[in-house]
This record gives sequence, C-alpha cells and structure tokens, in this order.
Amino acid sequence: MHSYSLLLAGAFAVQPILALPGSVTHVSDISKRSVDTFLASESPIALANLLCNIGSAGACASGAGSGLVMASPSKTSPDYFYTWTRDSALTFKCIVDTFINSYSATLQVEIENYIIAQAKLQTVSNPSGSFSDGSGLGEPKFNADGTAFTGSWGRPQRDGPALRATALIAYSRWLIANGYTSTASSLVWPVIQNDLSYVTQYWSQTGYDLWEEVGGGYSFFTVAAQHRALVEGAALATQLGMTCSNCLTQAPQVLCLLQNFWNSGGYVVSNTNSGRTGKDANSILGSIHTFDPSAACDASTFQPCSDRALANHKSVVDSFRSIYTINSGIAAGVAVAVGRYAEDSYYGGNPWYLNTLAAAELLYDALIQWNNIGSITITSVSLAFWKDLYSSAAVGTYASSTSTYTTLYNAVKTYADGFVTNAATYTPSAGNLAEQYSRSTGAPLSAADLTWSYAALLTVAARRAGVVPASWGESGASSVPSTCSTSTVSGTYSTASVSTFPANQTPVTGVVTTTASGSTGTATTTTGTSSATTTTSSCTLATSVAVTFDEIVTTTYGQTIKIVGSDSILGSWNTGSGTSLSASGYTSSNHLWAGTISFPAGEVIQYKYINVASDGTVTWEADPNHTYTVPATCATAVTVSNTWQ
Repeated sequence: MHSYSLLLAGAFAVQPILALPGSVTHVSDISKRSVDTFLASESPIALANLLCNIGSAGACASGAGSGLVMASPSKTSPDYFYTWTRDSALTFKCIVDTFINSYSATLQVEIENYIIAQAKLQTVSNPSGSFSDGSGLGEPKFNADGTAFTGSWGRPQRDGPALRATALIAYSRWLIANGYTSTASSLVWPVIQNDLSYVTQYWSQTGYDLWEEVGGGYSFFTVAAQHRALVEGAALATQLGMTCSNCLTQAPQVLCLLQNFWNSGGYVVSNTNSGRTGKDANSILGSIHTFDPSAACDASTFQPCSDRALANHKSVVDSFRSIYTINSGIAAGVAVAVGRYAEDSYYGGNPWYLNTLAAAELLYDALIQWNNIGSITITSVSLAFWKDLYSSAAVGTYASSTSTYTTLYNAVKTYADGFVTNAATYTPSAGNLAEQYSRSTGAPLSAADLTWSYAALLTVAARRAGVVPASWGESGASSVPSTCSTSTVSGTYSTASVSTFPANQTPVTGVVTTTASGSTGTATTTTGTSSATTTTSSCTLATSVAVTFDEIVTTTYGQTIKIVGSDSILGSWNTGSGTSLSASGYTSSNHLWAGTISFPAGEVIQYKYINVASDGTVTWEADPNHTYTVPATCATAVTVSNTWQ
C-alpha cells in the first residue's frame, strides 16, 4: 500500500468465510442511520469480510499463505495484495481480544496459523536486513506467499515487531489463564522474545512512519507501541518464569522519547521529520492502541482521557473541518470526516473510514476511563476541547455524582456517536468498506474491502458496547525518568520452532464474569485461572448460558425494574413482555435489581432497562442500547453488571 495499515476487531459471532463479499454499491445520498442500527447491521459484515482477507482459507485471499493477512483483495489500482507486519499484528491483536471475550474454535485456528506464519517470516532475509542481527524484523511488507518483497519501499518500519509482540502476549495470557502455560512458553514466547529483542536494540533508530511516507525520523505511533510492548513483555516474562531485563531498562527510556512529540501549541507532532504541521491521525491511532482501561488519565502515555489526548483530538479533527466539502457548514464540536493529515494528496487526500472511526473510538475509550475513575478533570490544556462541546466548561474536577459530570459525559457520548454516524452516512448499502471516501461526494475510493477499515469498525463497536482489552500495565509504567538516554542494547535472536499447536486447548470450565456499563462502562472478562502447566485439556462447550443481569438503580416503593431487548426472550422491545428483575438484594447501600435469563451460547443481544411505576408508566434508561455477546465457552453461567444510564 501507499499509506497503510493497522487493524482491529470486535466481539461478534464468527463463522468460516466461504464466499466473497457482495459487490460494492456506491451510495452518496444514503439517509442518516442511527448508530445502533448501523453497528448492528455492519458488524457481522465487517467481521466476515475481514476474515475473508486472511489466507489460506479466506475466499478473498486466494493464493495467500496460511495465517497471512492481505491488506485488501485489490491487485490493481492500487495493488494491496501483500501482507504487512503492522497490519497483521493489529488485526490479530483484535482477533485475540475477540477470542478472549467469547471463545471461538474458528478464531483459535486463525490465531495459531498466524503465530506459525510469523515465526517463519521472522527468519526471511529481506531488503531491511537479516535475522541474525534482527534487522530483517523491521521489514514492513512481504509477498502474499510469505517470500521477501524486494521492490523499492519505505523501509525499515519499526512498529511491526512491537505490535506483533503485543498481539502474541495477549494470547499467551489466555493460555496461561486456562492452564496451557507450557504452550505459551515453548511455542509463543520464542516468537515474542525475538520481537522484544528487536525493540530493545533498534527503538532509538529512525525509520518510516505508519503511512510509509516519512522516513529519517521518529513516529509517535511507533514509539508508543514500542513502550507498551516492552512493559507487557517484561510482565509476561515474569509470568512464564523467565526474564526480559532489557525490557525493564529500556521501557522508561522509550517513554522519555515519547514526550518529545508533544507541542506546546496543544497537539502531538506525529513525525519528527515530516515538514508538515504534524497534526495527523497517527496520534489518535497511537492513543487508542495504547489504551489501558485500568489507567488513570495519564498525559505521559497519552491515555484517551488525558488532557493531551483530548486537546490533540480537537487539533487533528479541526484540521479537516475546512478542507473537505462534505464537512462544509458543520460547527465546531460536531463530528466530521477525518483523514490522515491535511497536506495529504494520495488519491486526492480524502477522509479514511478507519480514521473517522478512530476519532470515535478514542472518545469511547475516554468515557470508559472516566467511568472507572469516577470523575472528569478539565485542565487548561483540554479546556478548548471541552468548550466546543459545552460552552460553560471550566477548569476543575467533576465527580460522577454531579450534574456537570453528567452533562460533560453525555456531550462526549454524543460527539463520539457523531463520528460513527459520519462513517455510516458514507458506507454503501451492501456494507463494503473501502480505504477512503471522497472529500467532495463521500463516494468510496482507493482499495476496496480494506481489512483495516473493517477492523476499525469492529473495534469501535466493541468499545461502544463497553468491551475492552485487558490492562497492559500502564499504571506501573507511566513515570518519566528524570534523565533520558537513547542508548540501546544488543539483542539475541533464535529461530522459533513452531509448526503445530496441541489440540483441544479450550477454556477451563468455570463461571465467566463480565462487568459492563452500557457503551461507556468497563468490560473485563475472566475465564478462570489455573496454576497448571498442562498443554492439553478439554471441556464441554455450553449450548445455553444462564445470564444474570445485575442492575444498580435507585427506585421507590411500587416501582419495578424490567429488562427488554432485541431477543424474543426479552420481549422484542415490547415493554409488556420484558422480564421483571427482583429487588430481593436491594438495600440502602446497594440498590440492586437482578434476574437470570437463559440464552443460546454465542447470541448477540441488545437490551435496556425500564422502570415501571405502579400506575404502569414506563421510564426508559438513556441511549445507547447495551450490547452483549453471550459467551460460547464451557461456562454455563455469567453475570453482567450495569448501572442505570
């Protein structure tokens, strides 16, 4: 690609893809769709088309090697039928997160094939270098069959190894939690170790950015990804009874380098050698890919809820307001289409679906963090962002119990939904997502069925539903050293011998507990822990799951809380047919209403709570709908916790 790839995925039902996506229908006058309706219809299309682009089973990736992600099926104008280390790593990080949230044997096979493929790719000599000194790991792009691409390109690109390590670390943690520690240590860790060695050795050397256009400098996205990989790499090594001492010594220094991207004008200068303003979606993508749901609003790591991330969000988004015809007349504080950077000329320099969706995702991430923290803090750095959304905004900290918090929180929810609505407005009726959409008409442009676009859709849907990845340990790695250094250490590299995985590595039998709070709450999934180190285990996958809904809501005598939703079991949104919850656990200090309902495993449901007064008056909680995927695991019971919104 000319300007290429990162990928994501959400939490949706999975099935093998045996056919190509439907043909693209260009629609410029599509009516505005509600966010709920759009995401409900588009998410399964996006997941199907994303998997279709992965070799060798994907029908859209004919000729691609097993476990290799094709950026797009397009082979001409432009030719994106290659596999990028960055694209693949981000794709599979999200596939792993989806798998962890809801077990899928289909996704597990894809993950295993990816690991096997990457172990081979690490050893392929290429124009960036060889495996012996690790330099070849910085090669950005390979042919569809996994052989070296030897044409002219922007190389090296140093984000790929860090992102691949992060994807494999997430799967390793799942293996450990489910009793397959030896699989993680013997098959997955050797691949991770090579990538961590690359990061510790080469992080202070310059390279090309994620758009593959700016070389000879540092890129915000790359440095942020490198810091995260070293932090969680060191933690995984400890879990496996190993060490990554270089990770521990180098991570703080990488964090030092990350601070250099902040501009006193209130935004991130995304590349140090670009000759441009530096206002670039690179920085928004960097924040969402280092989002930690357990973190505070740390400015040093540019967490989504930090004042730096919010100020930068405004700067980047505003840079596109006046240059795109389709953004004409849209006021500040209202969502618009977002491109890569204002000076972009590739295919005419247009909005990208993935960047518009990333602008929404950062805000959903921030909402989740504020909900966890219990307050919103406005500083002088972020004040301009807030004033666009709420003219009376002022510097201060607002607890979640205050009306100001509610006003600010809801304003950000509305703003975030606006970016999704913008992407929906210019999505063809068949649901196919290209790379770009015209700055003048909104018609799809450039590569068709871009994997990155589909992944961005899935990720934003997951965050809006409150589904989040596990913490990567940001809270213990956000302090910037007083003295910074760019000295590195020499890495060691060994061929990872992995050609197959043990069979039947299914989740341990147990109860899965999910905590959620609508579109902006936390969502952490635990499938059970075990100290065993066996590599094989089996259990019976549940066909029906008893879901207990715990709702915290203040009520008065005579009122009843019911749950209604999209499923017939929930009354198909009919308030008279919903299920009443019980107040048997309600106390003065714990306003709990609860009820248990059985659903088929793997079903995706949308629901809301309603308050029914003694006279029959119905009060609905606020938008958006809650979305939940019933786990397809061995667990037969789960609990979902919500708070009235």
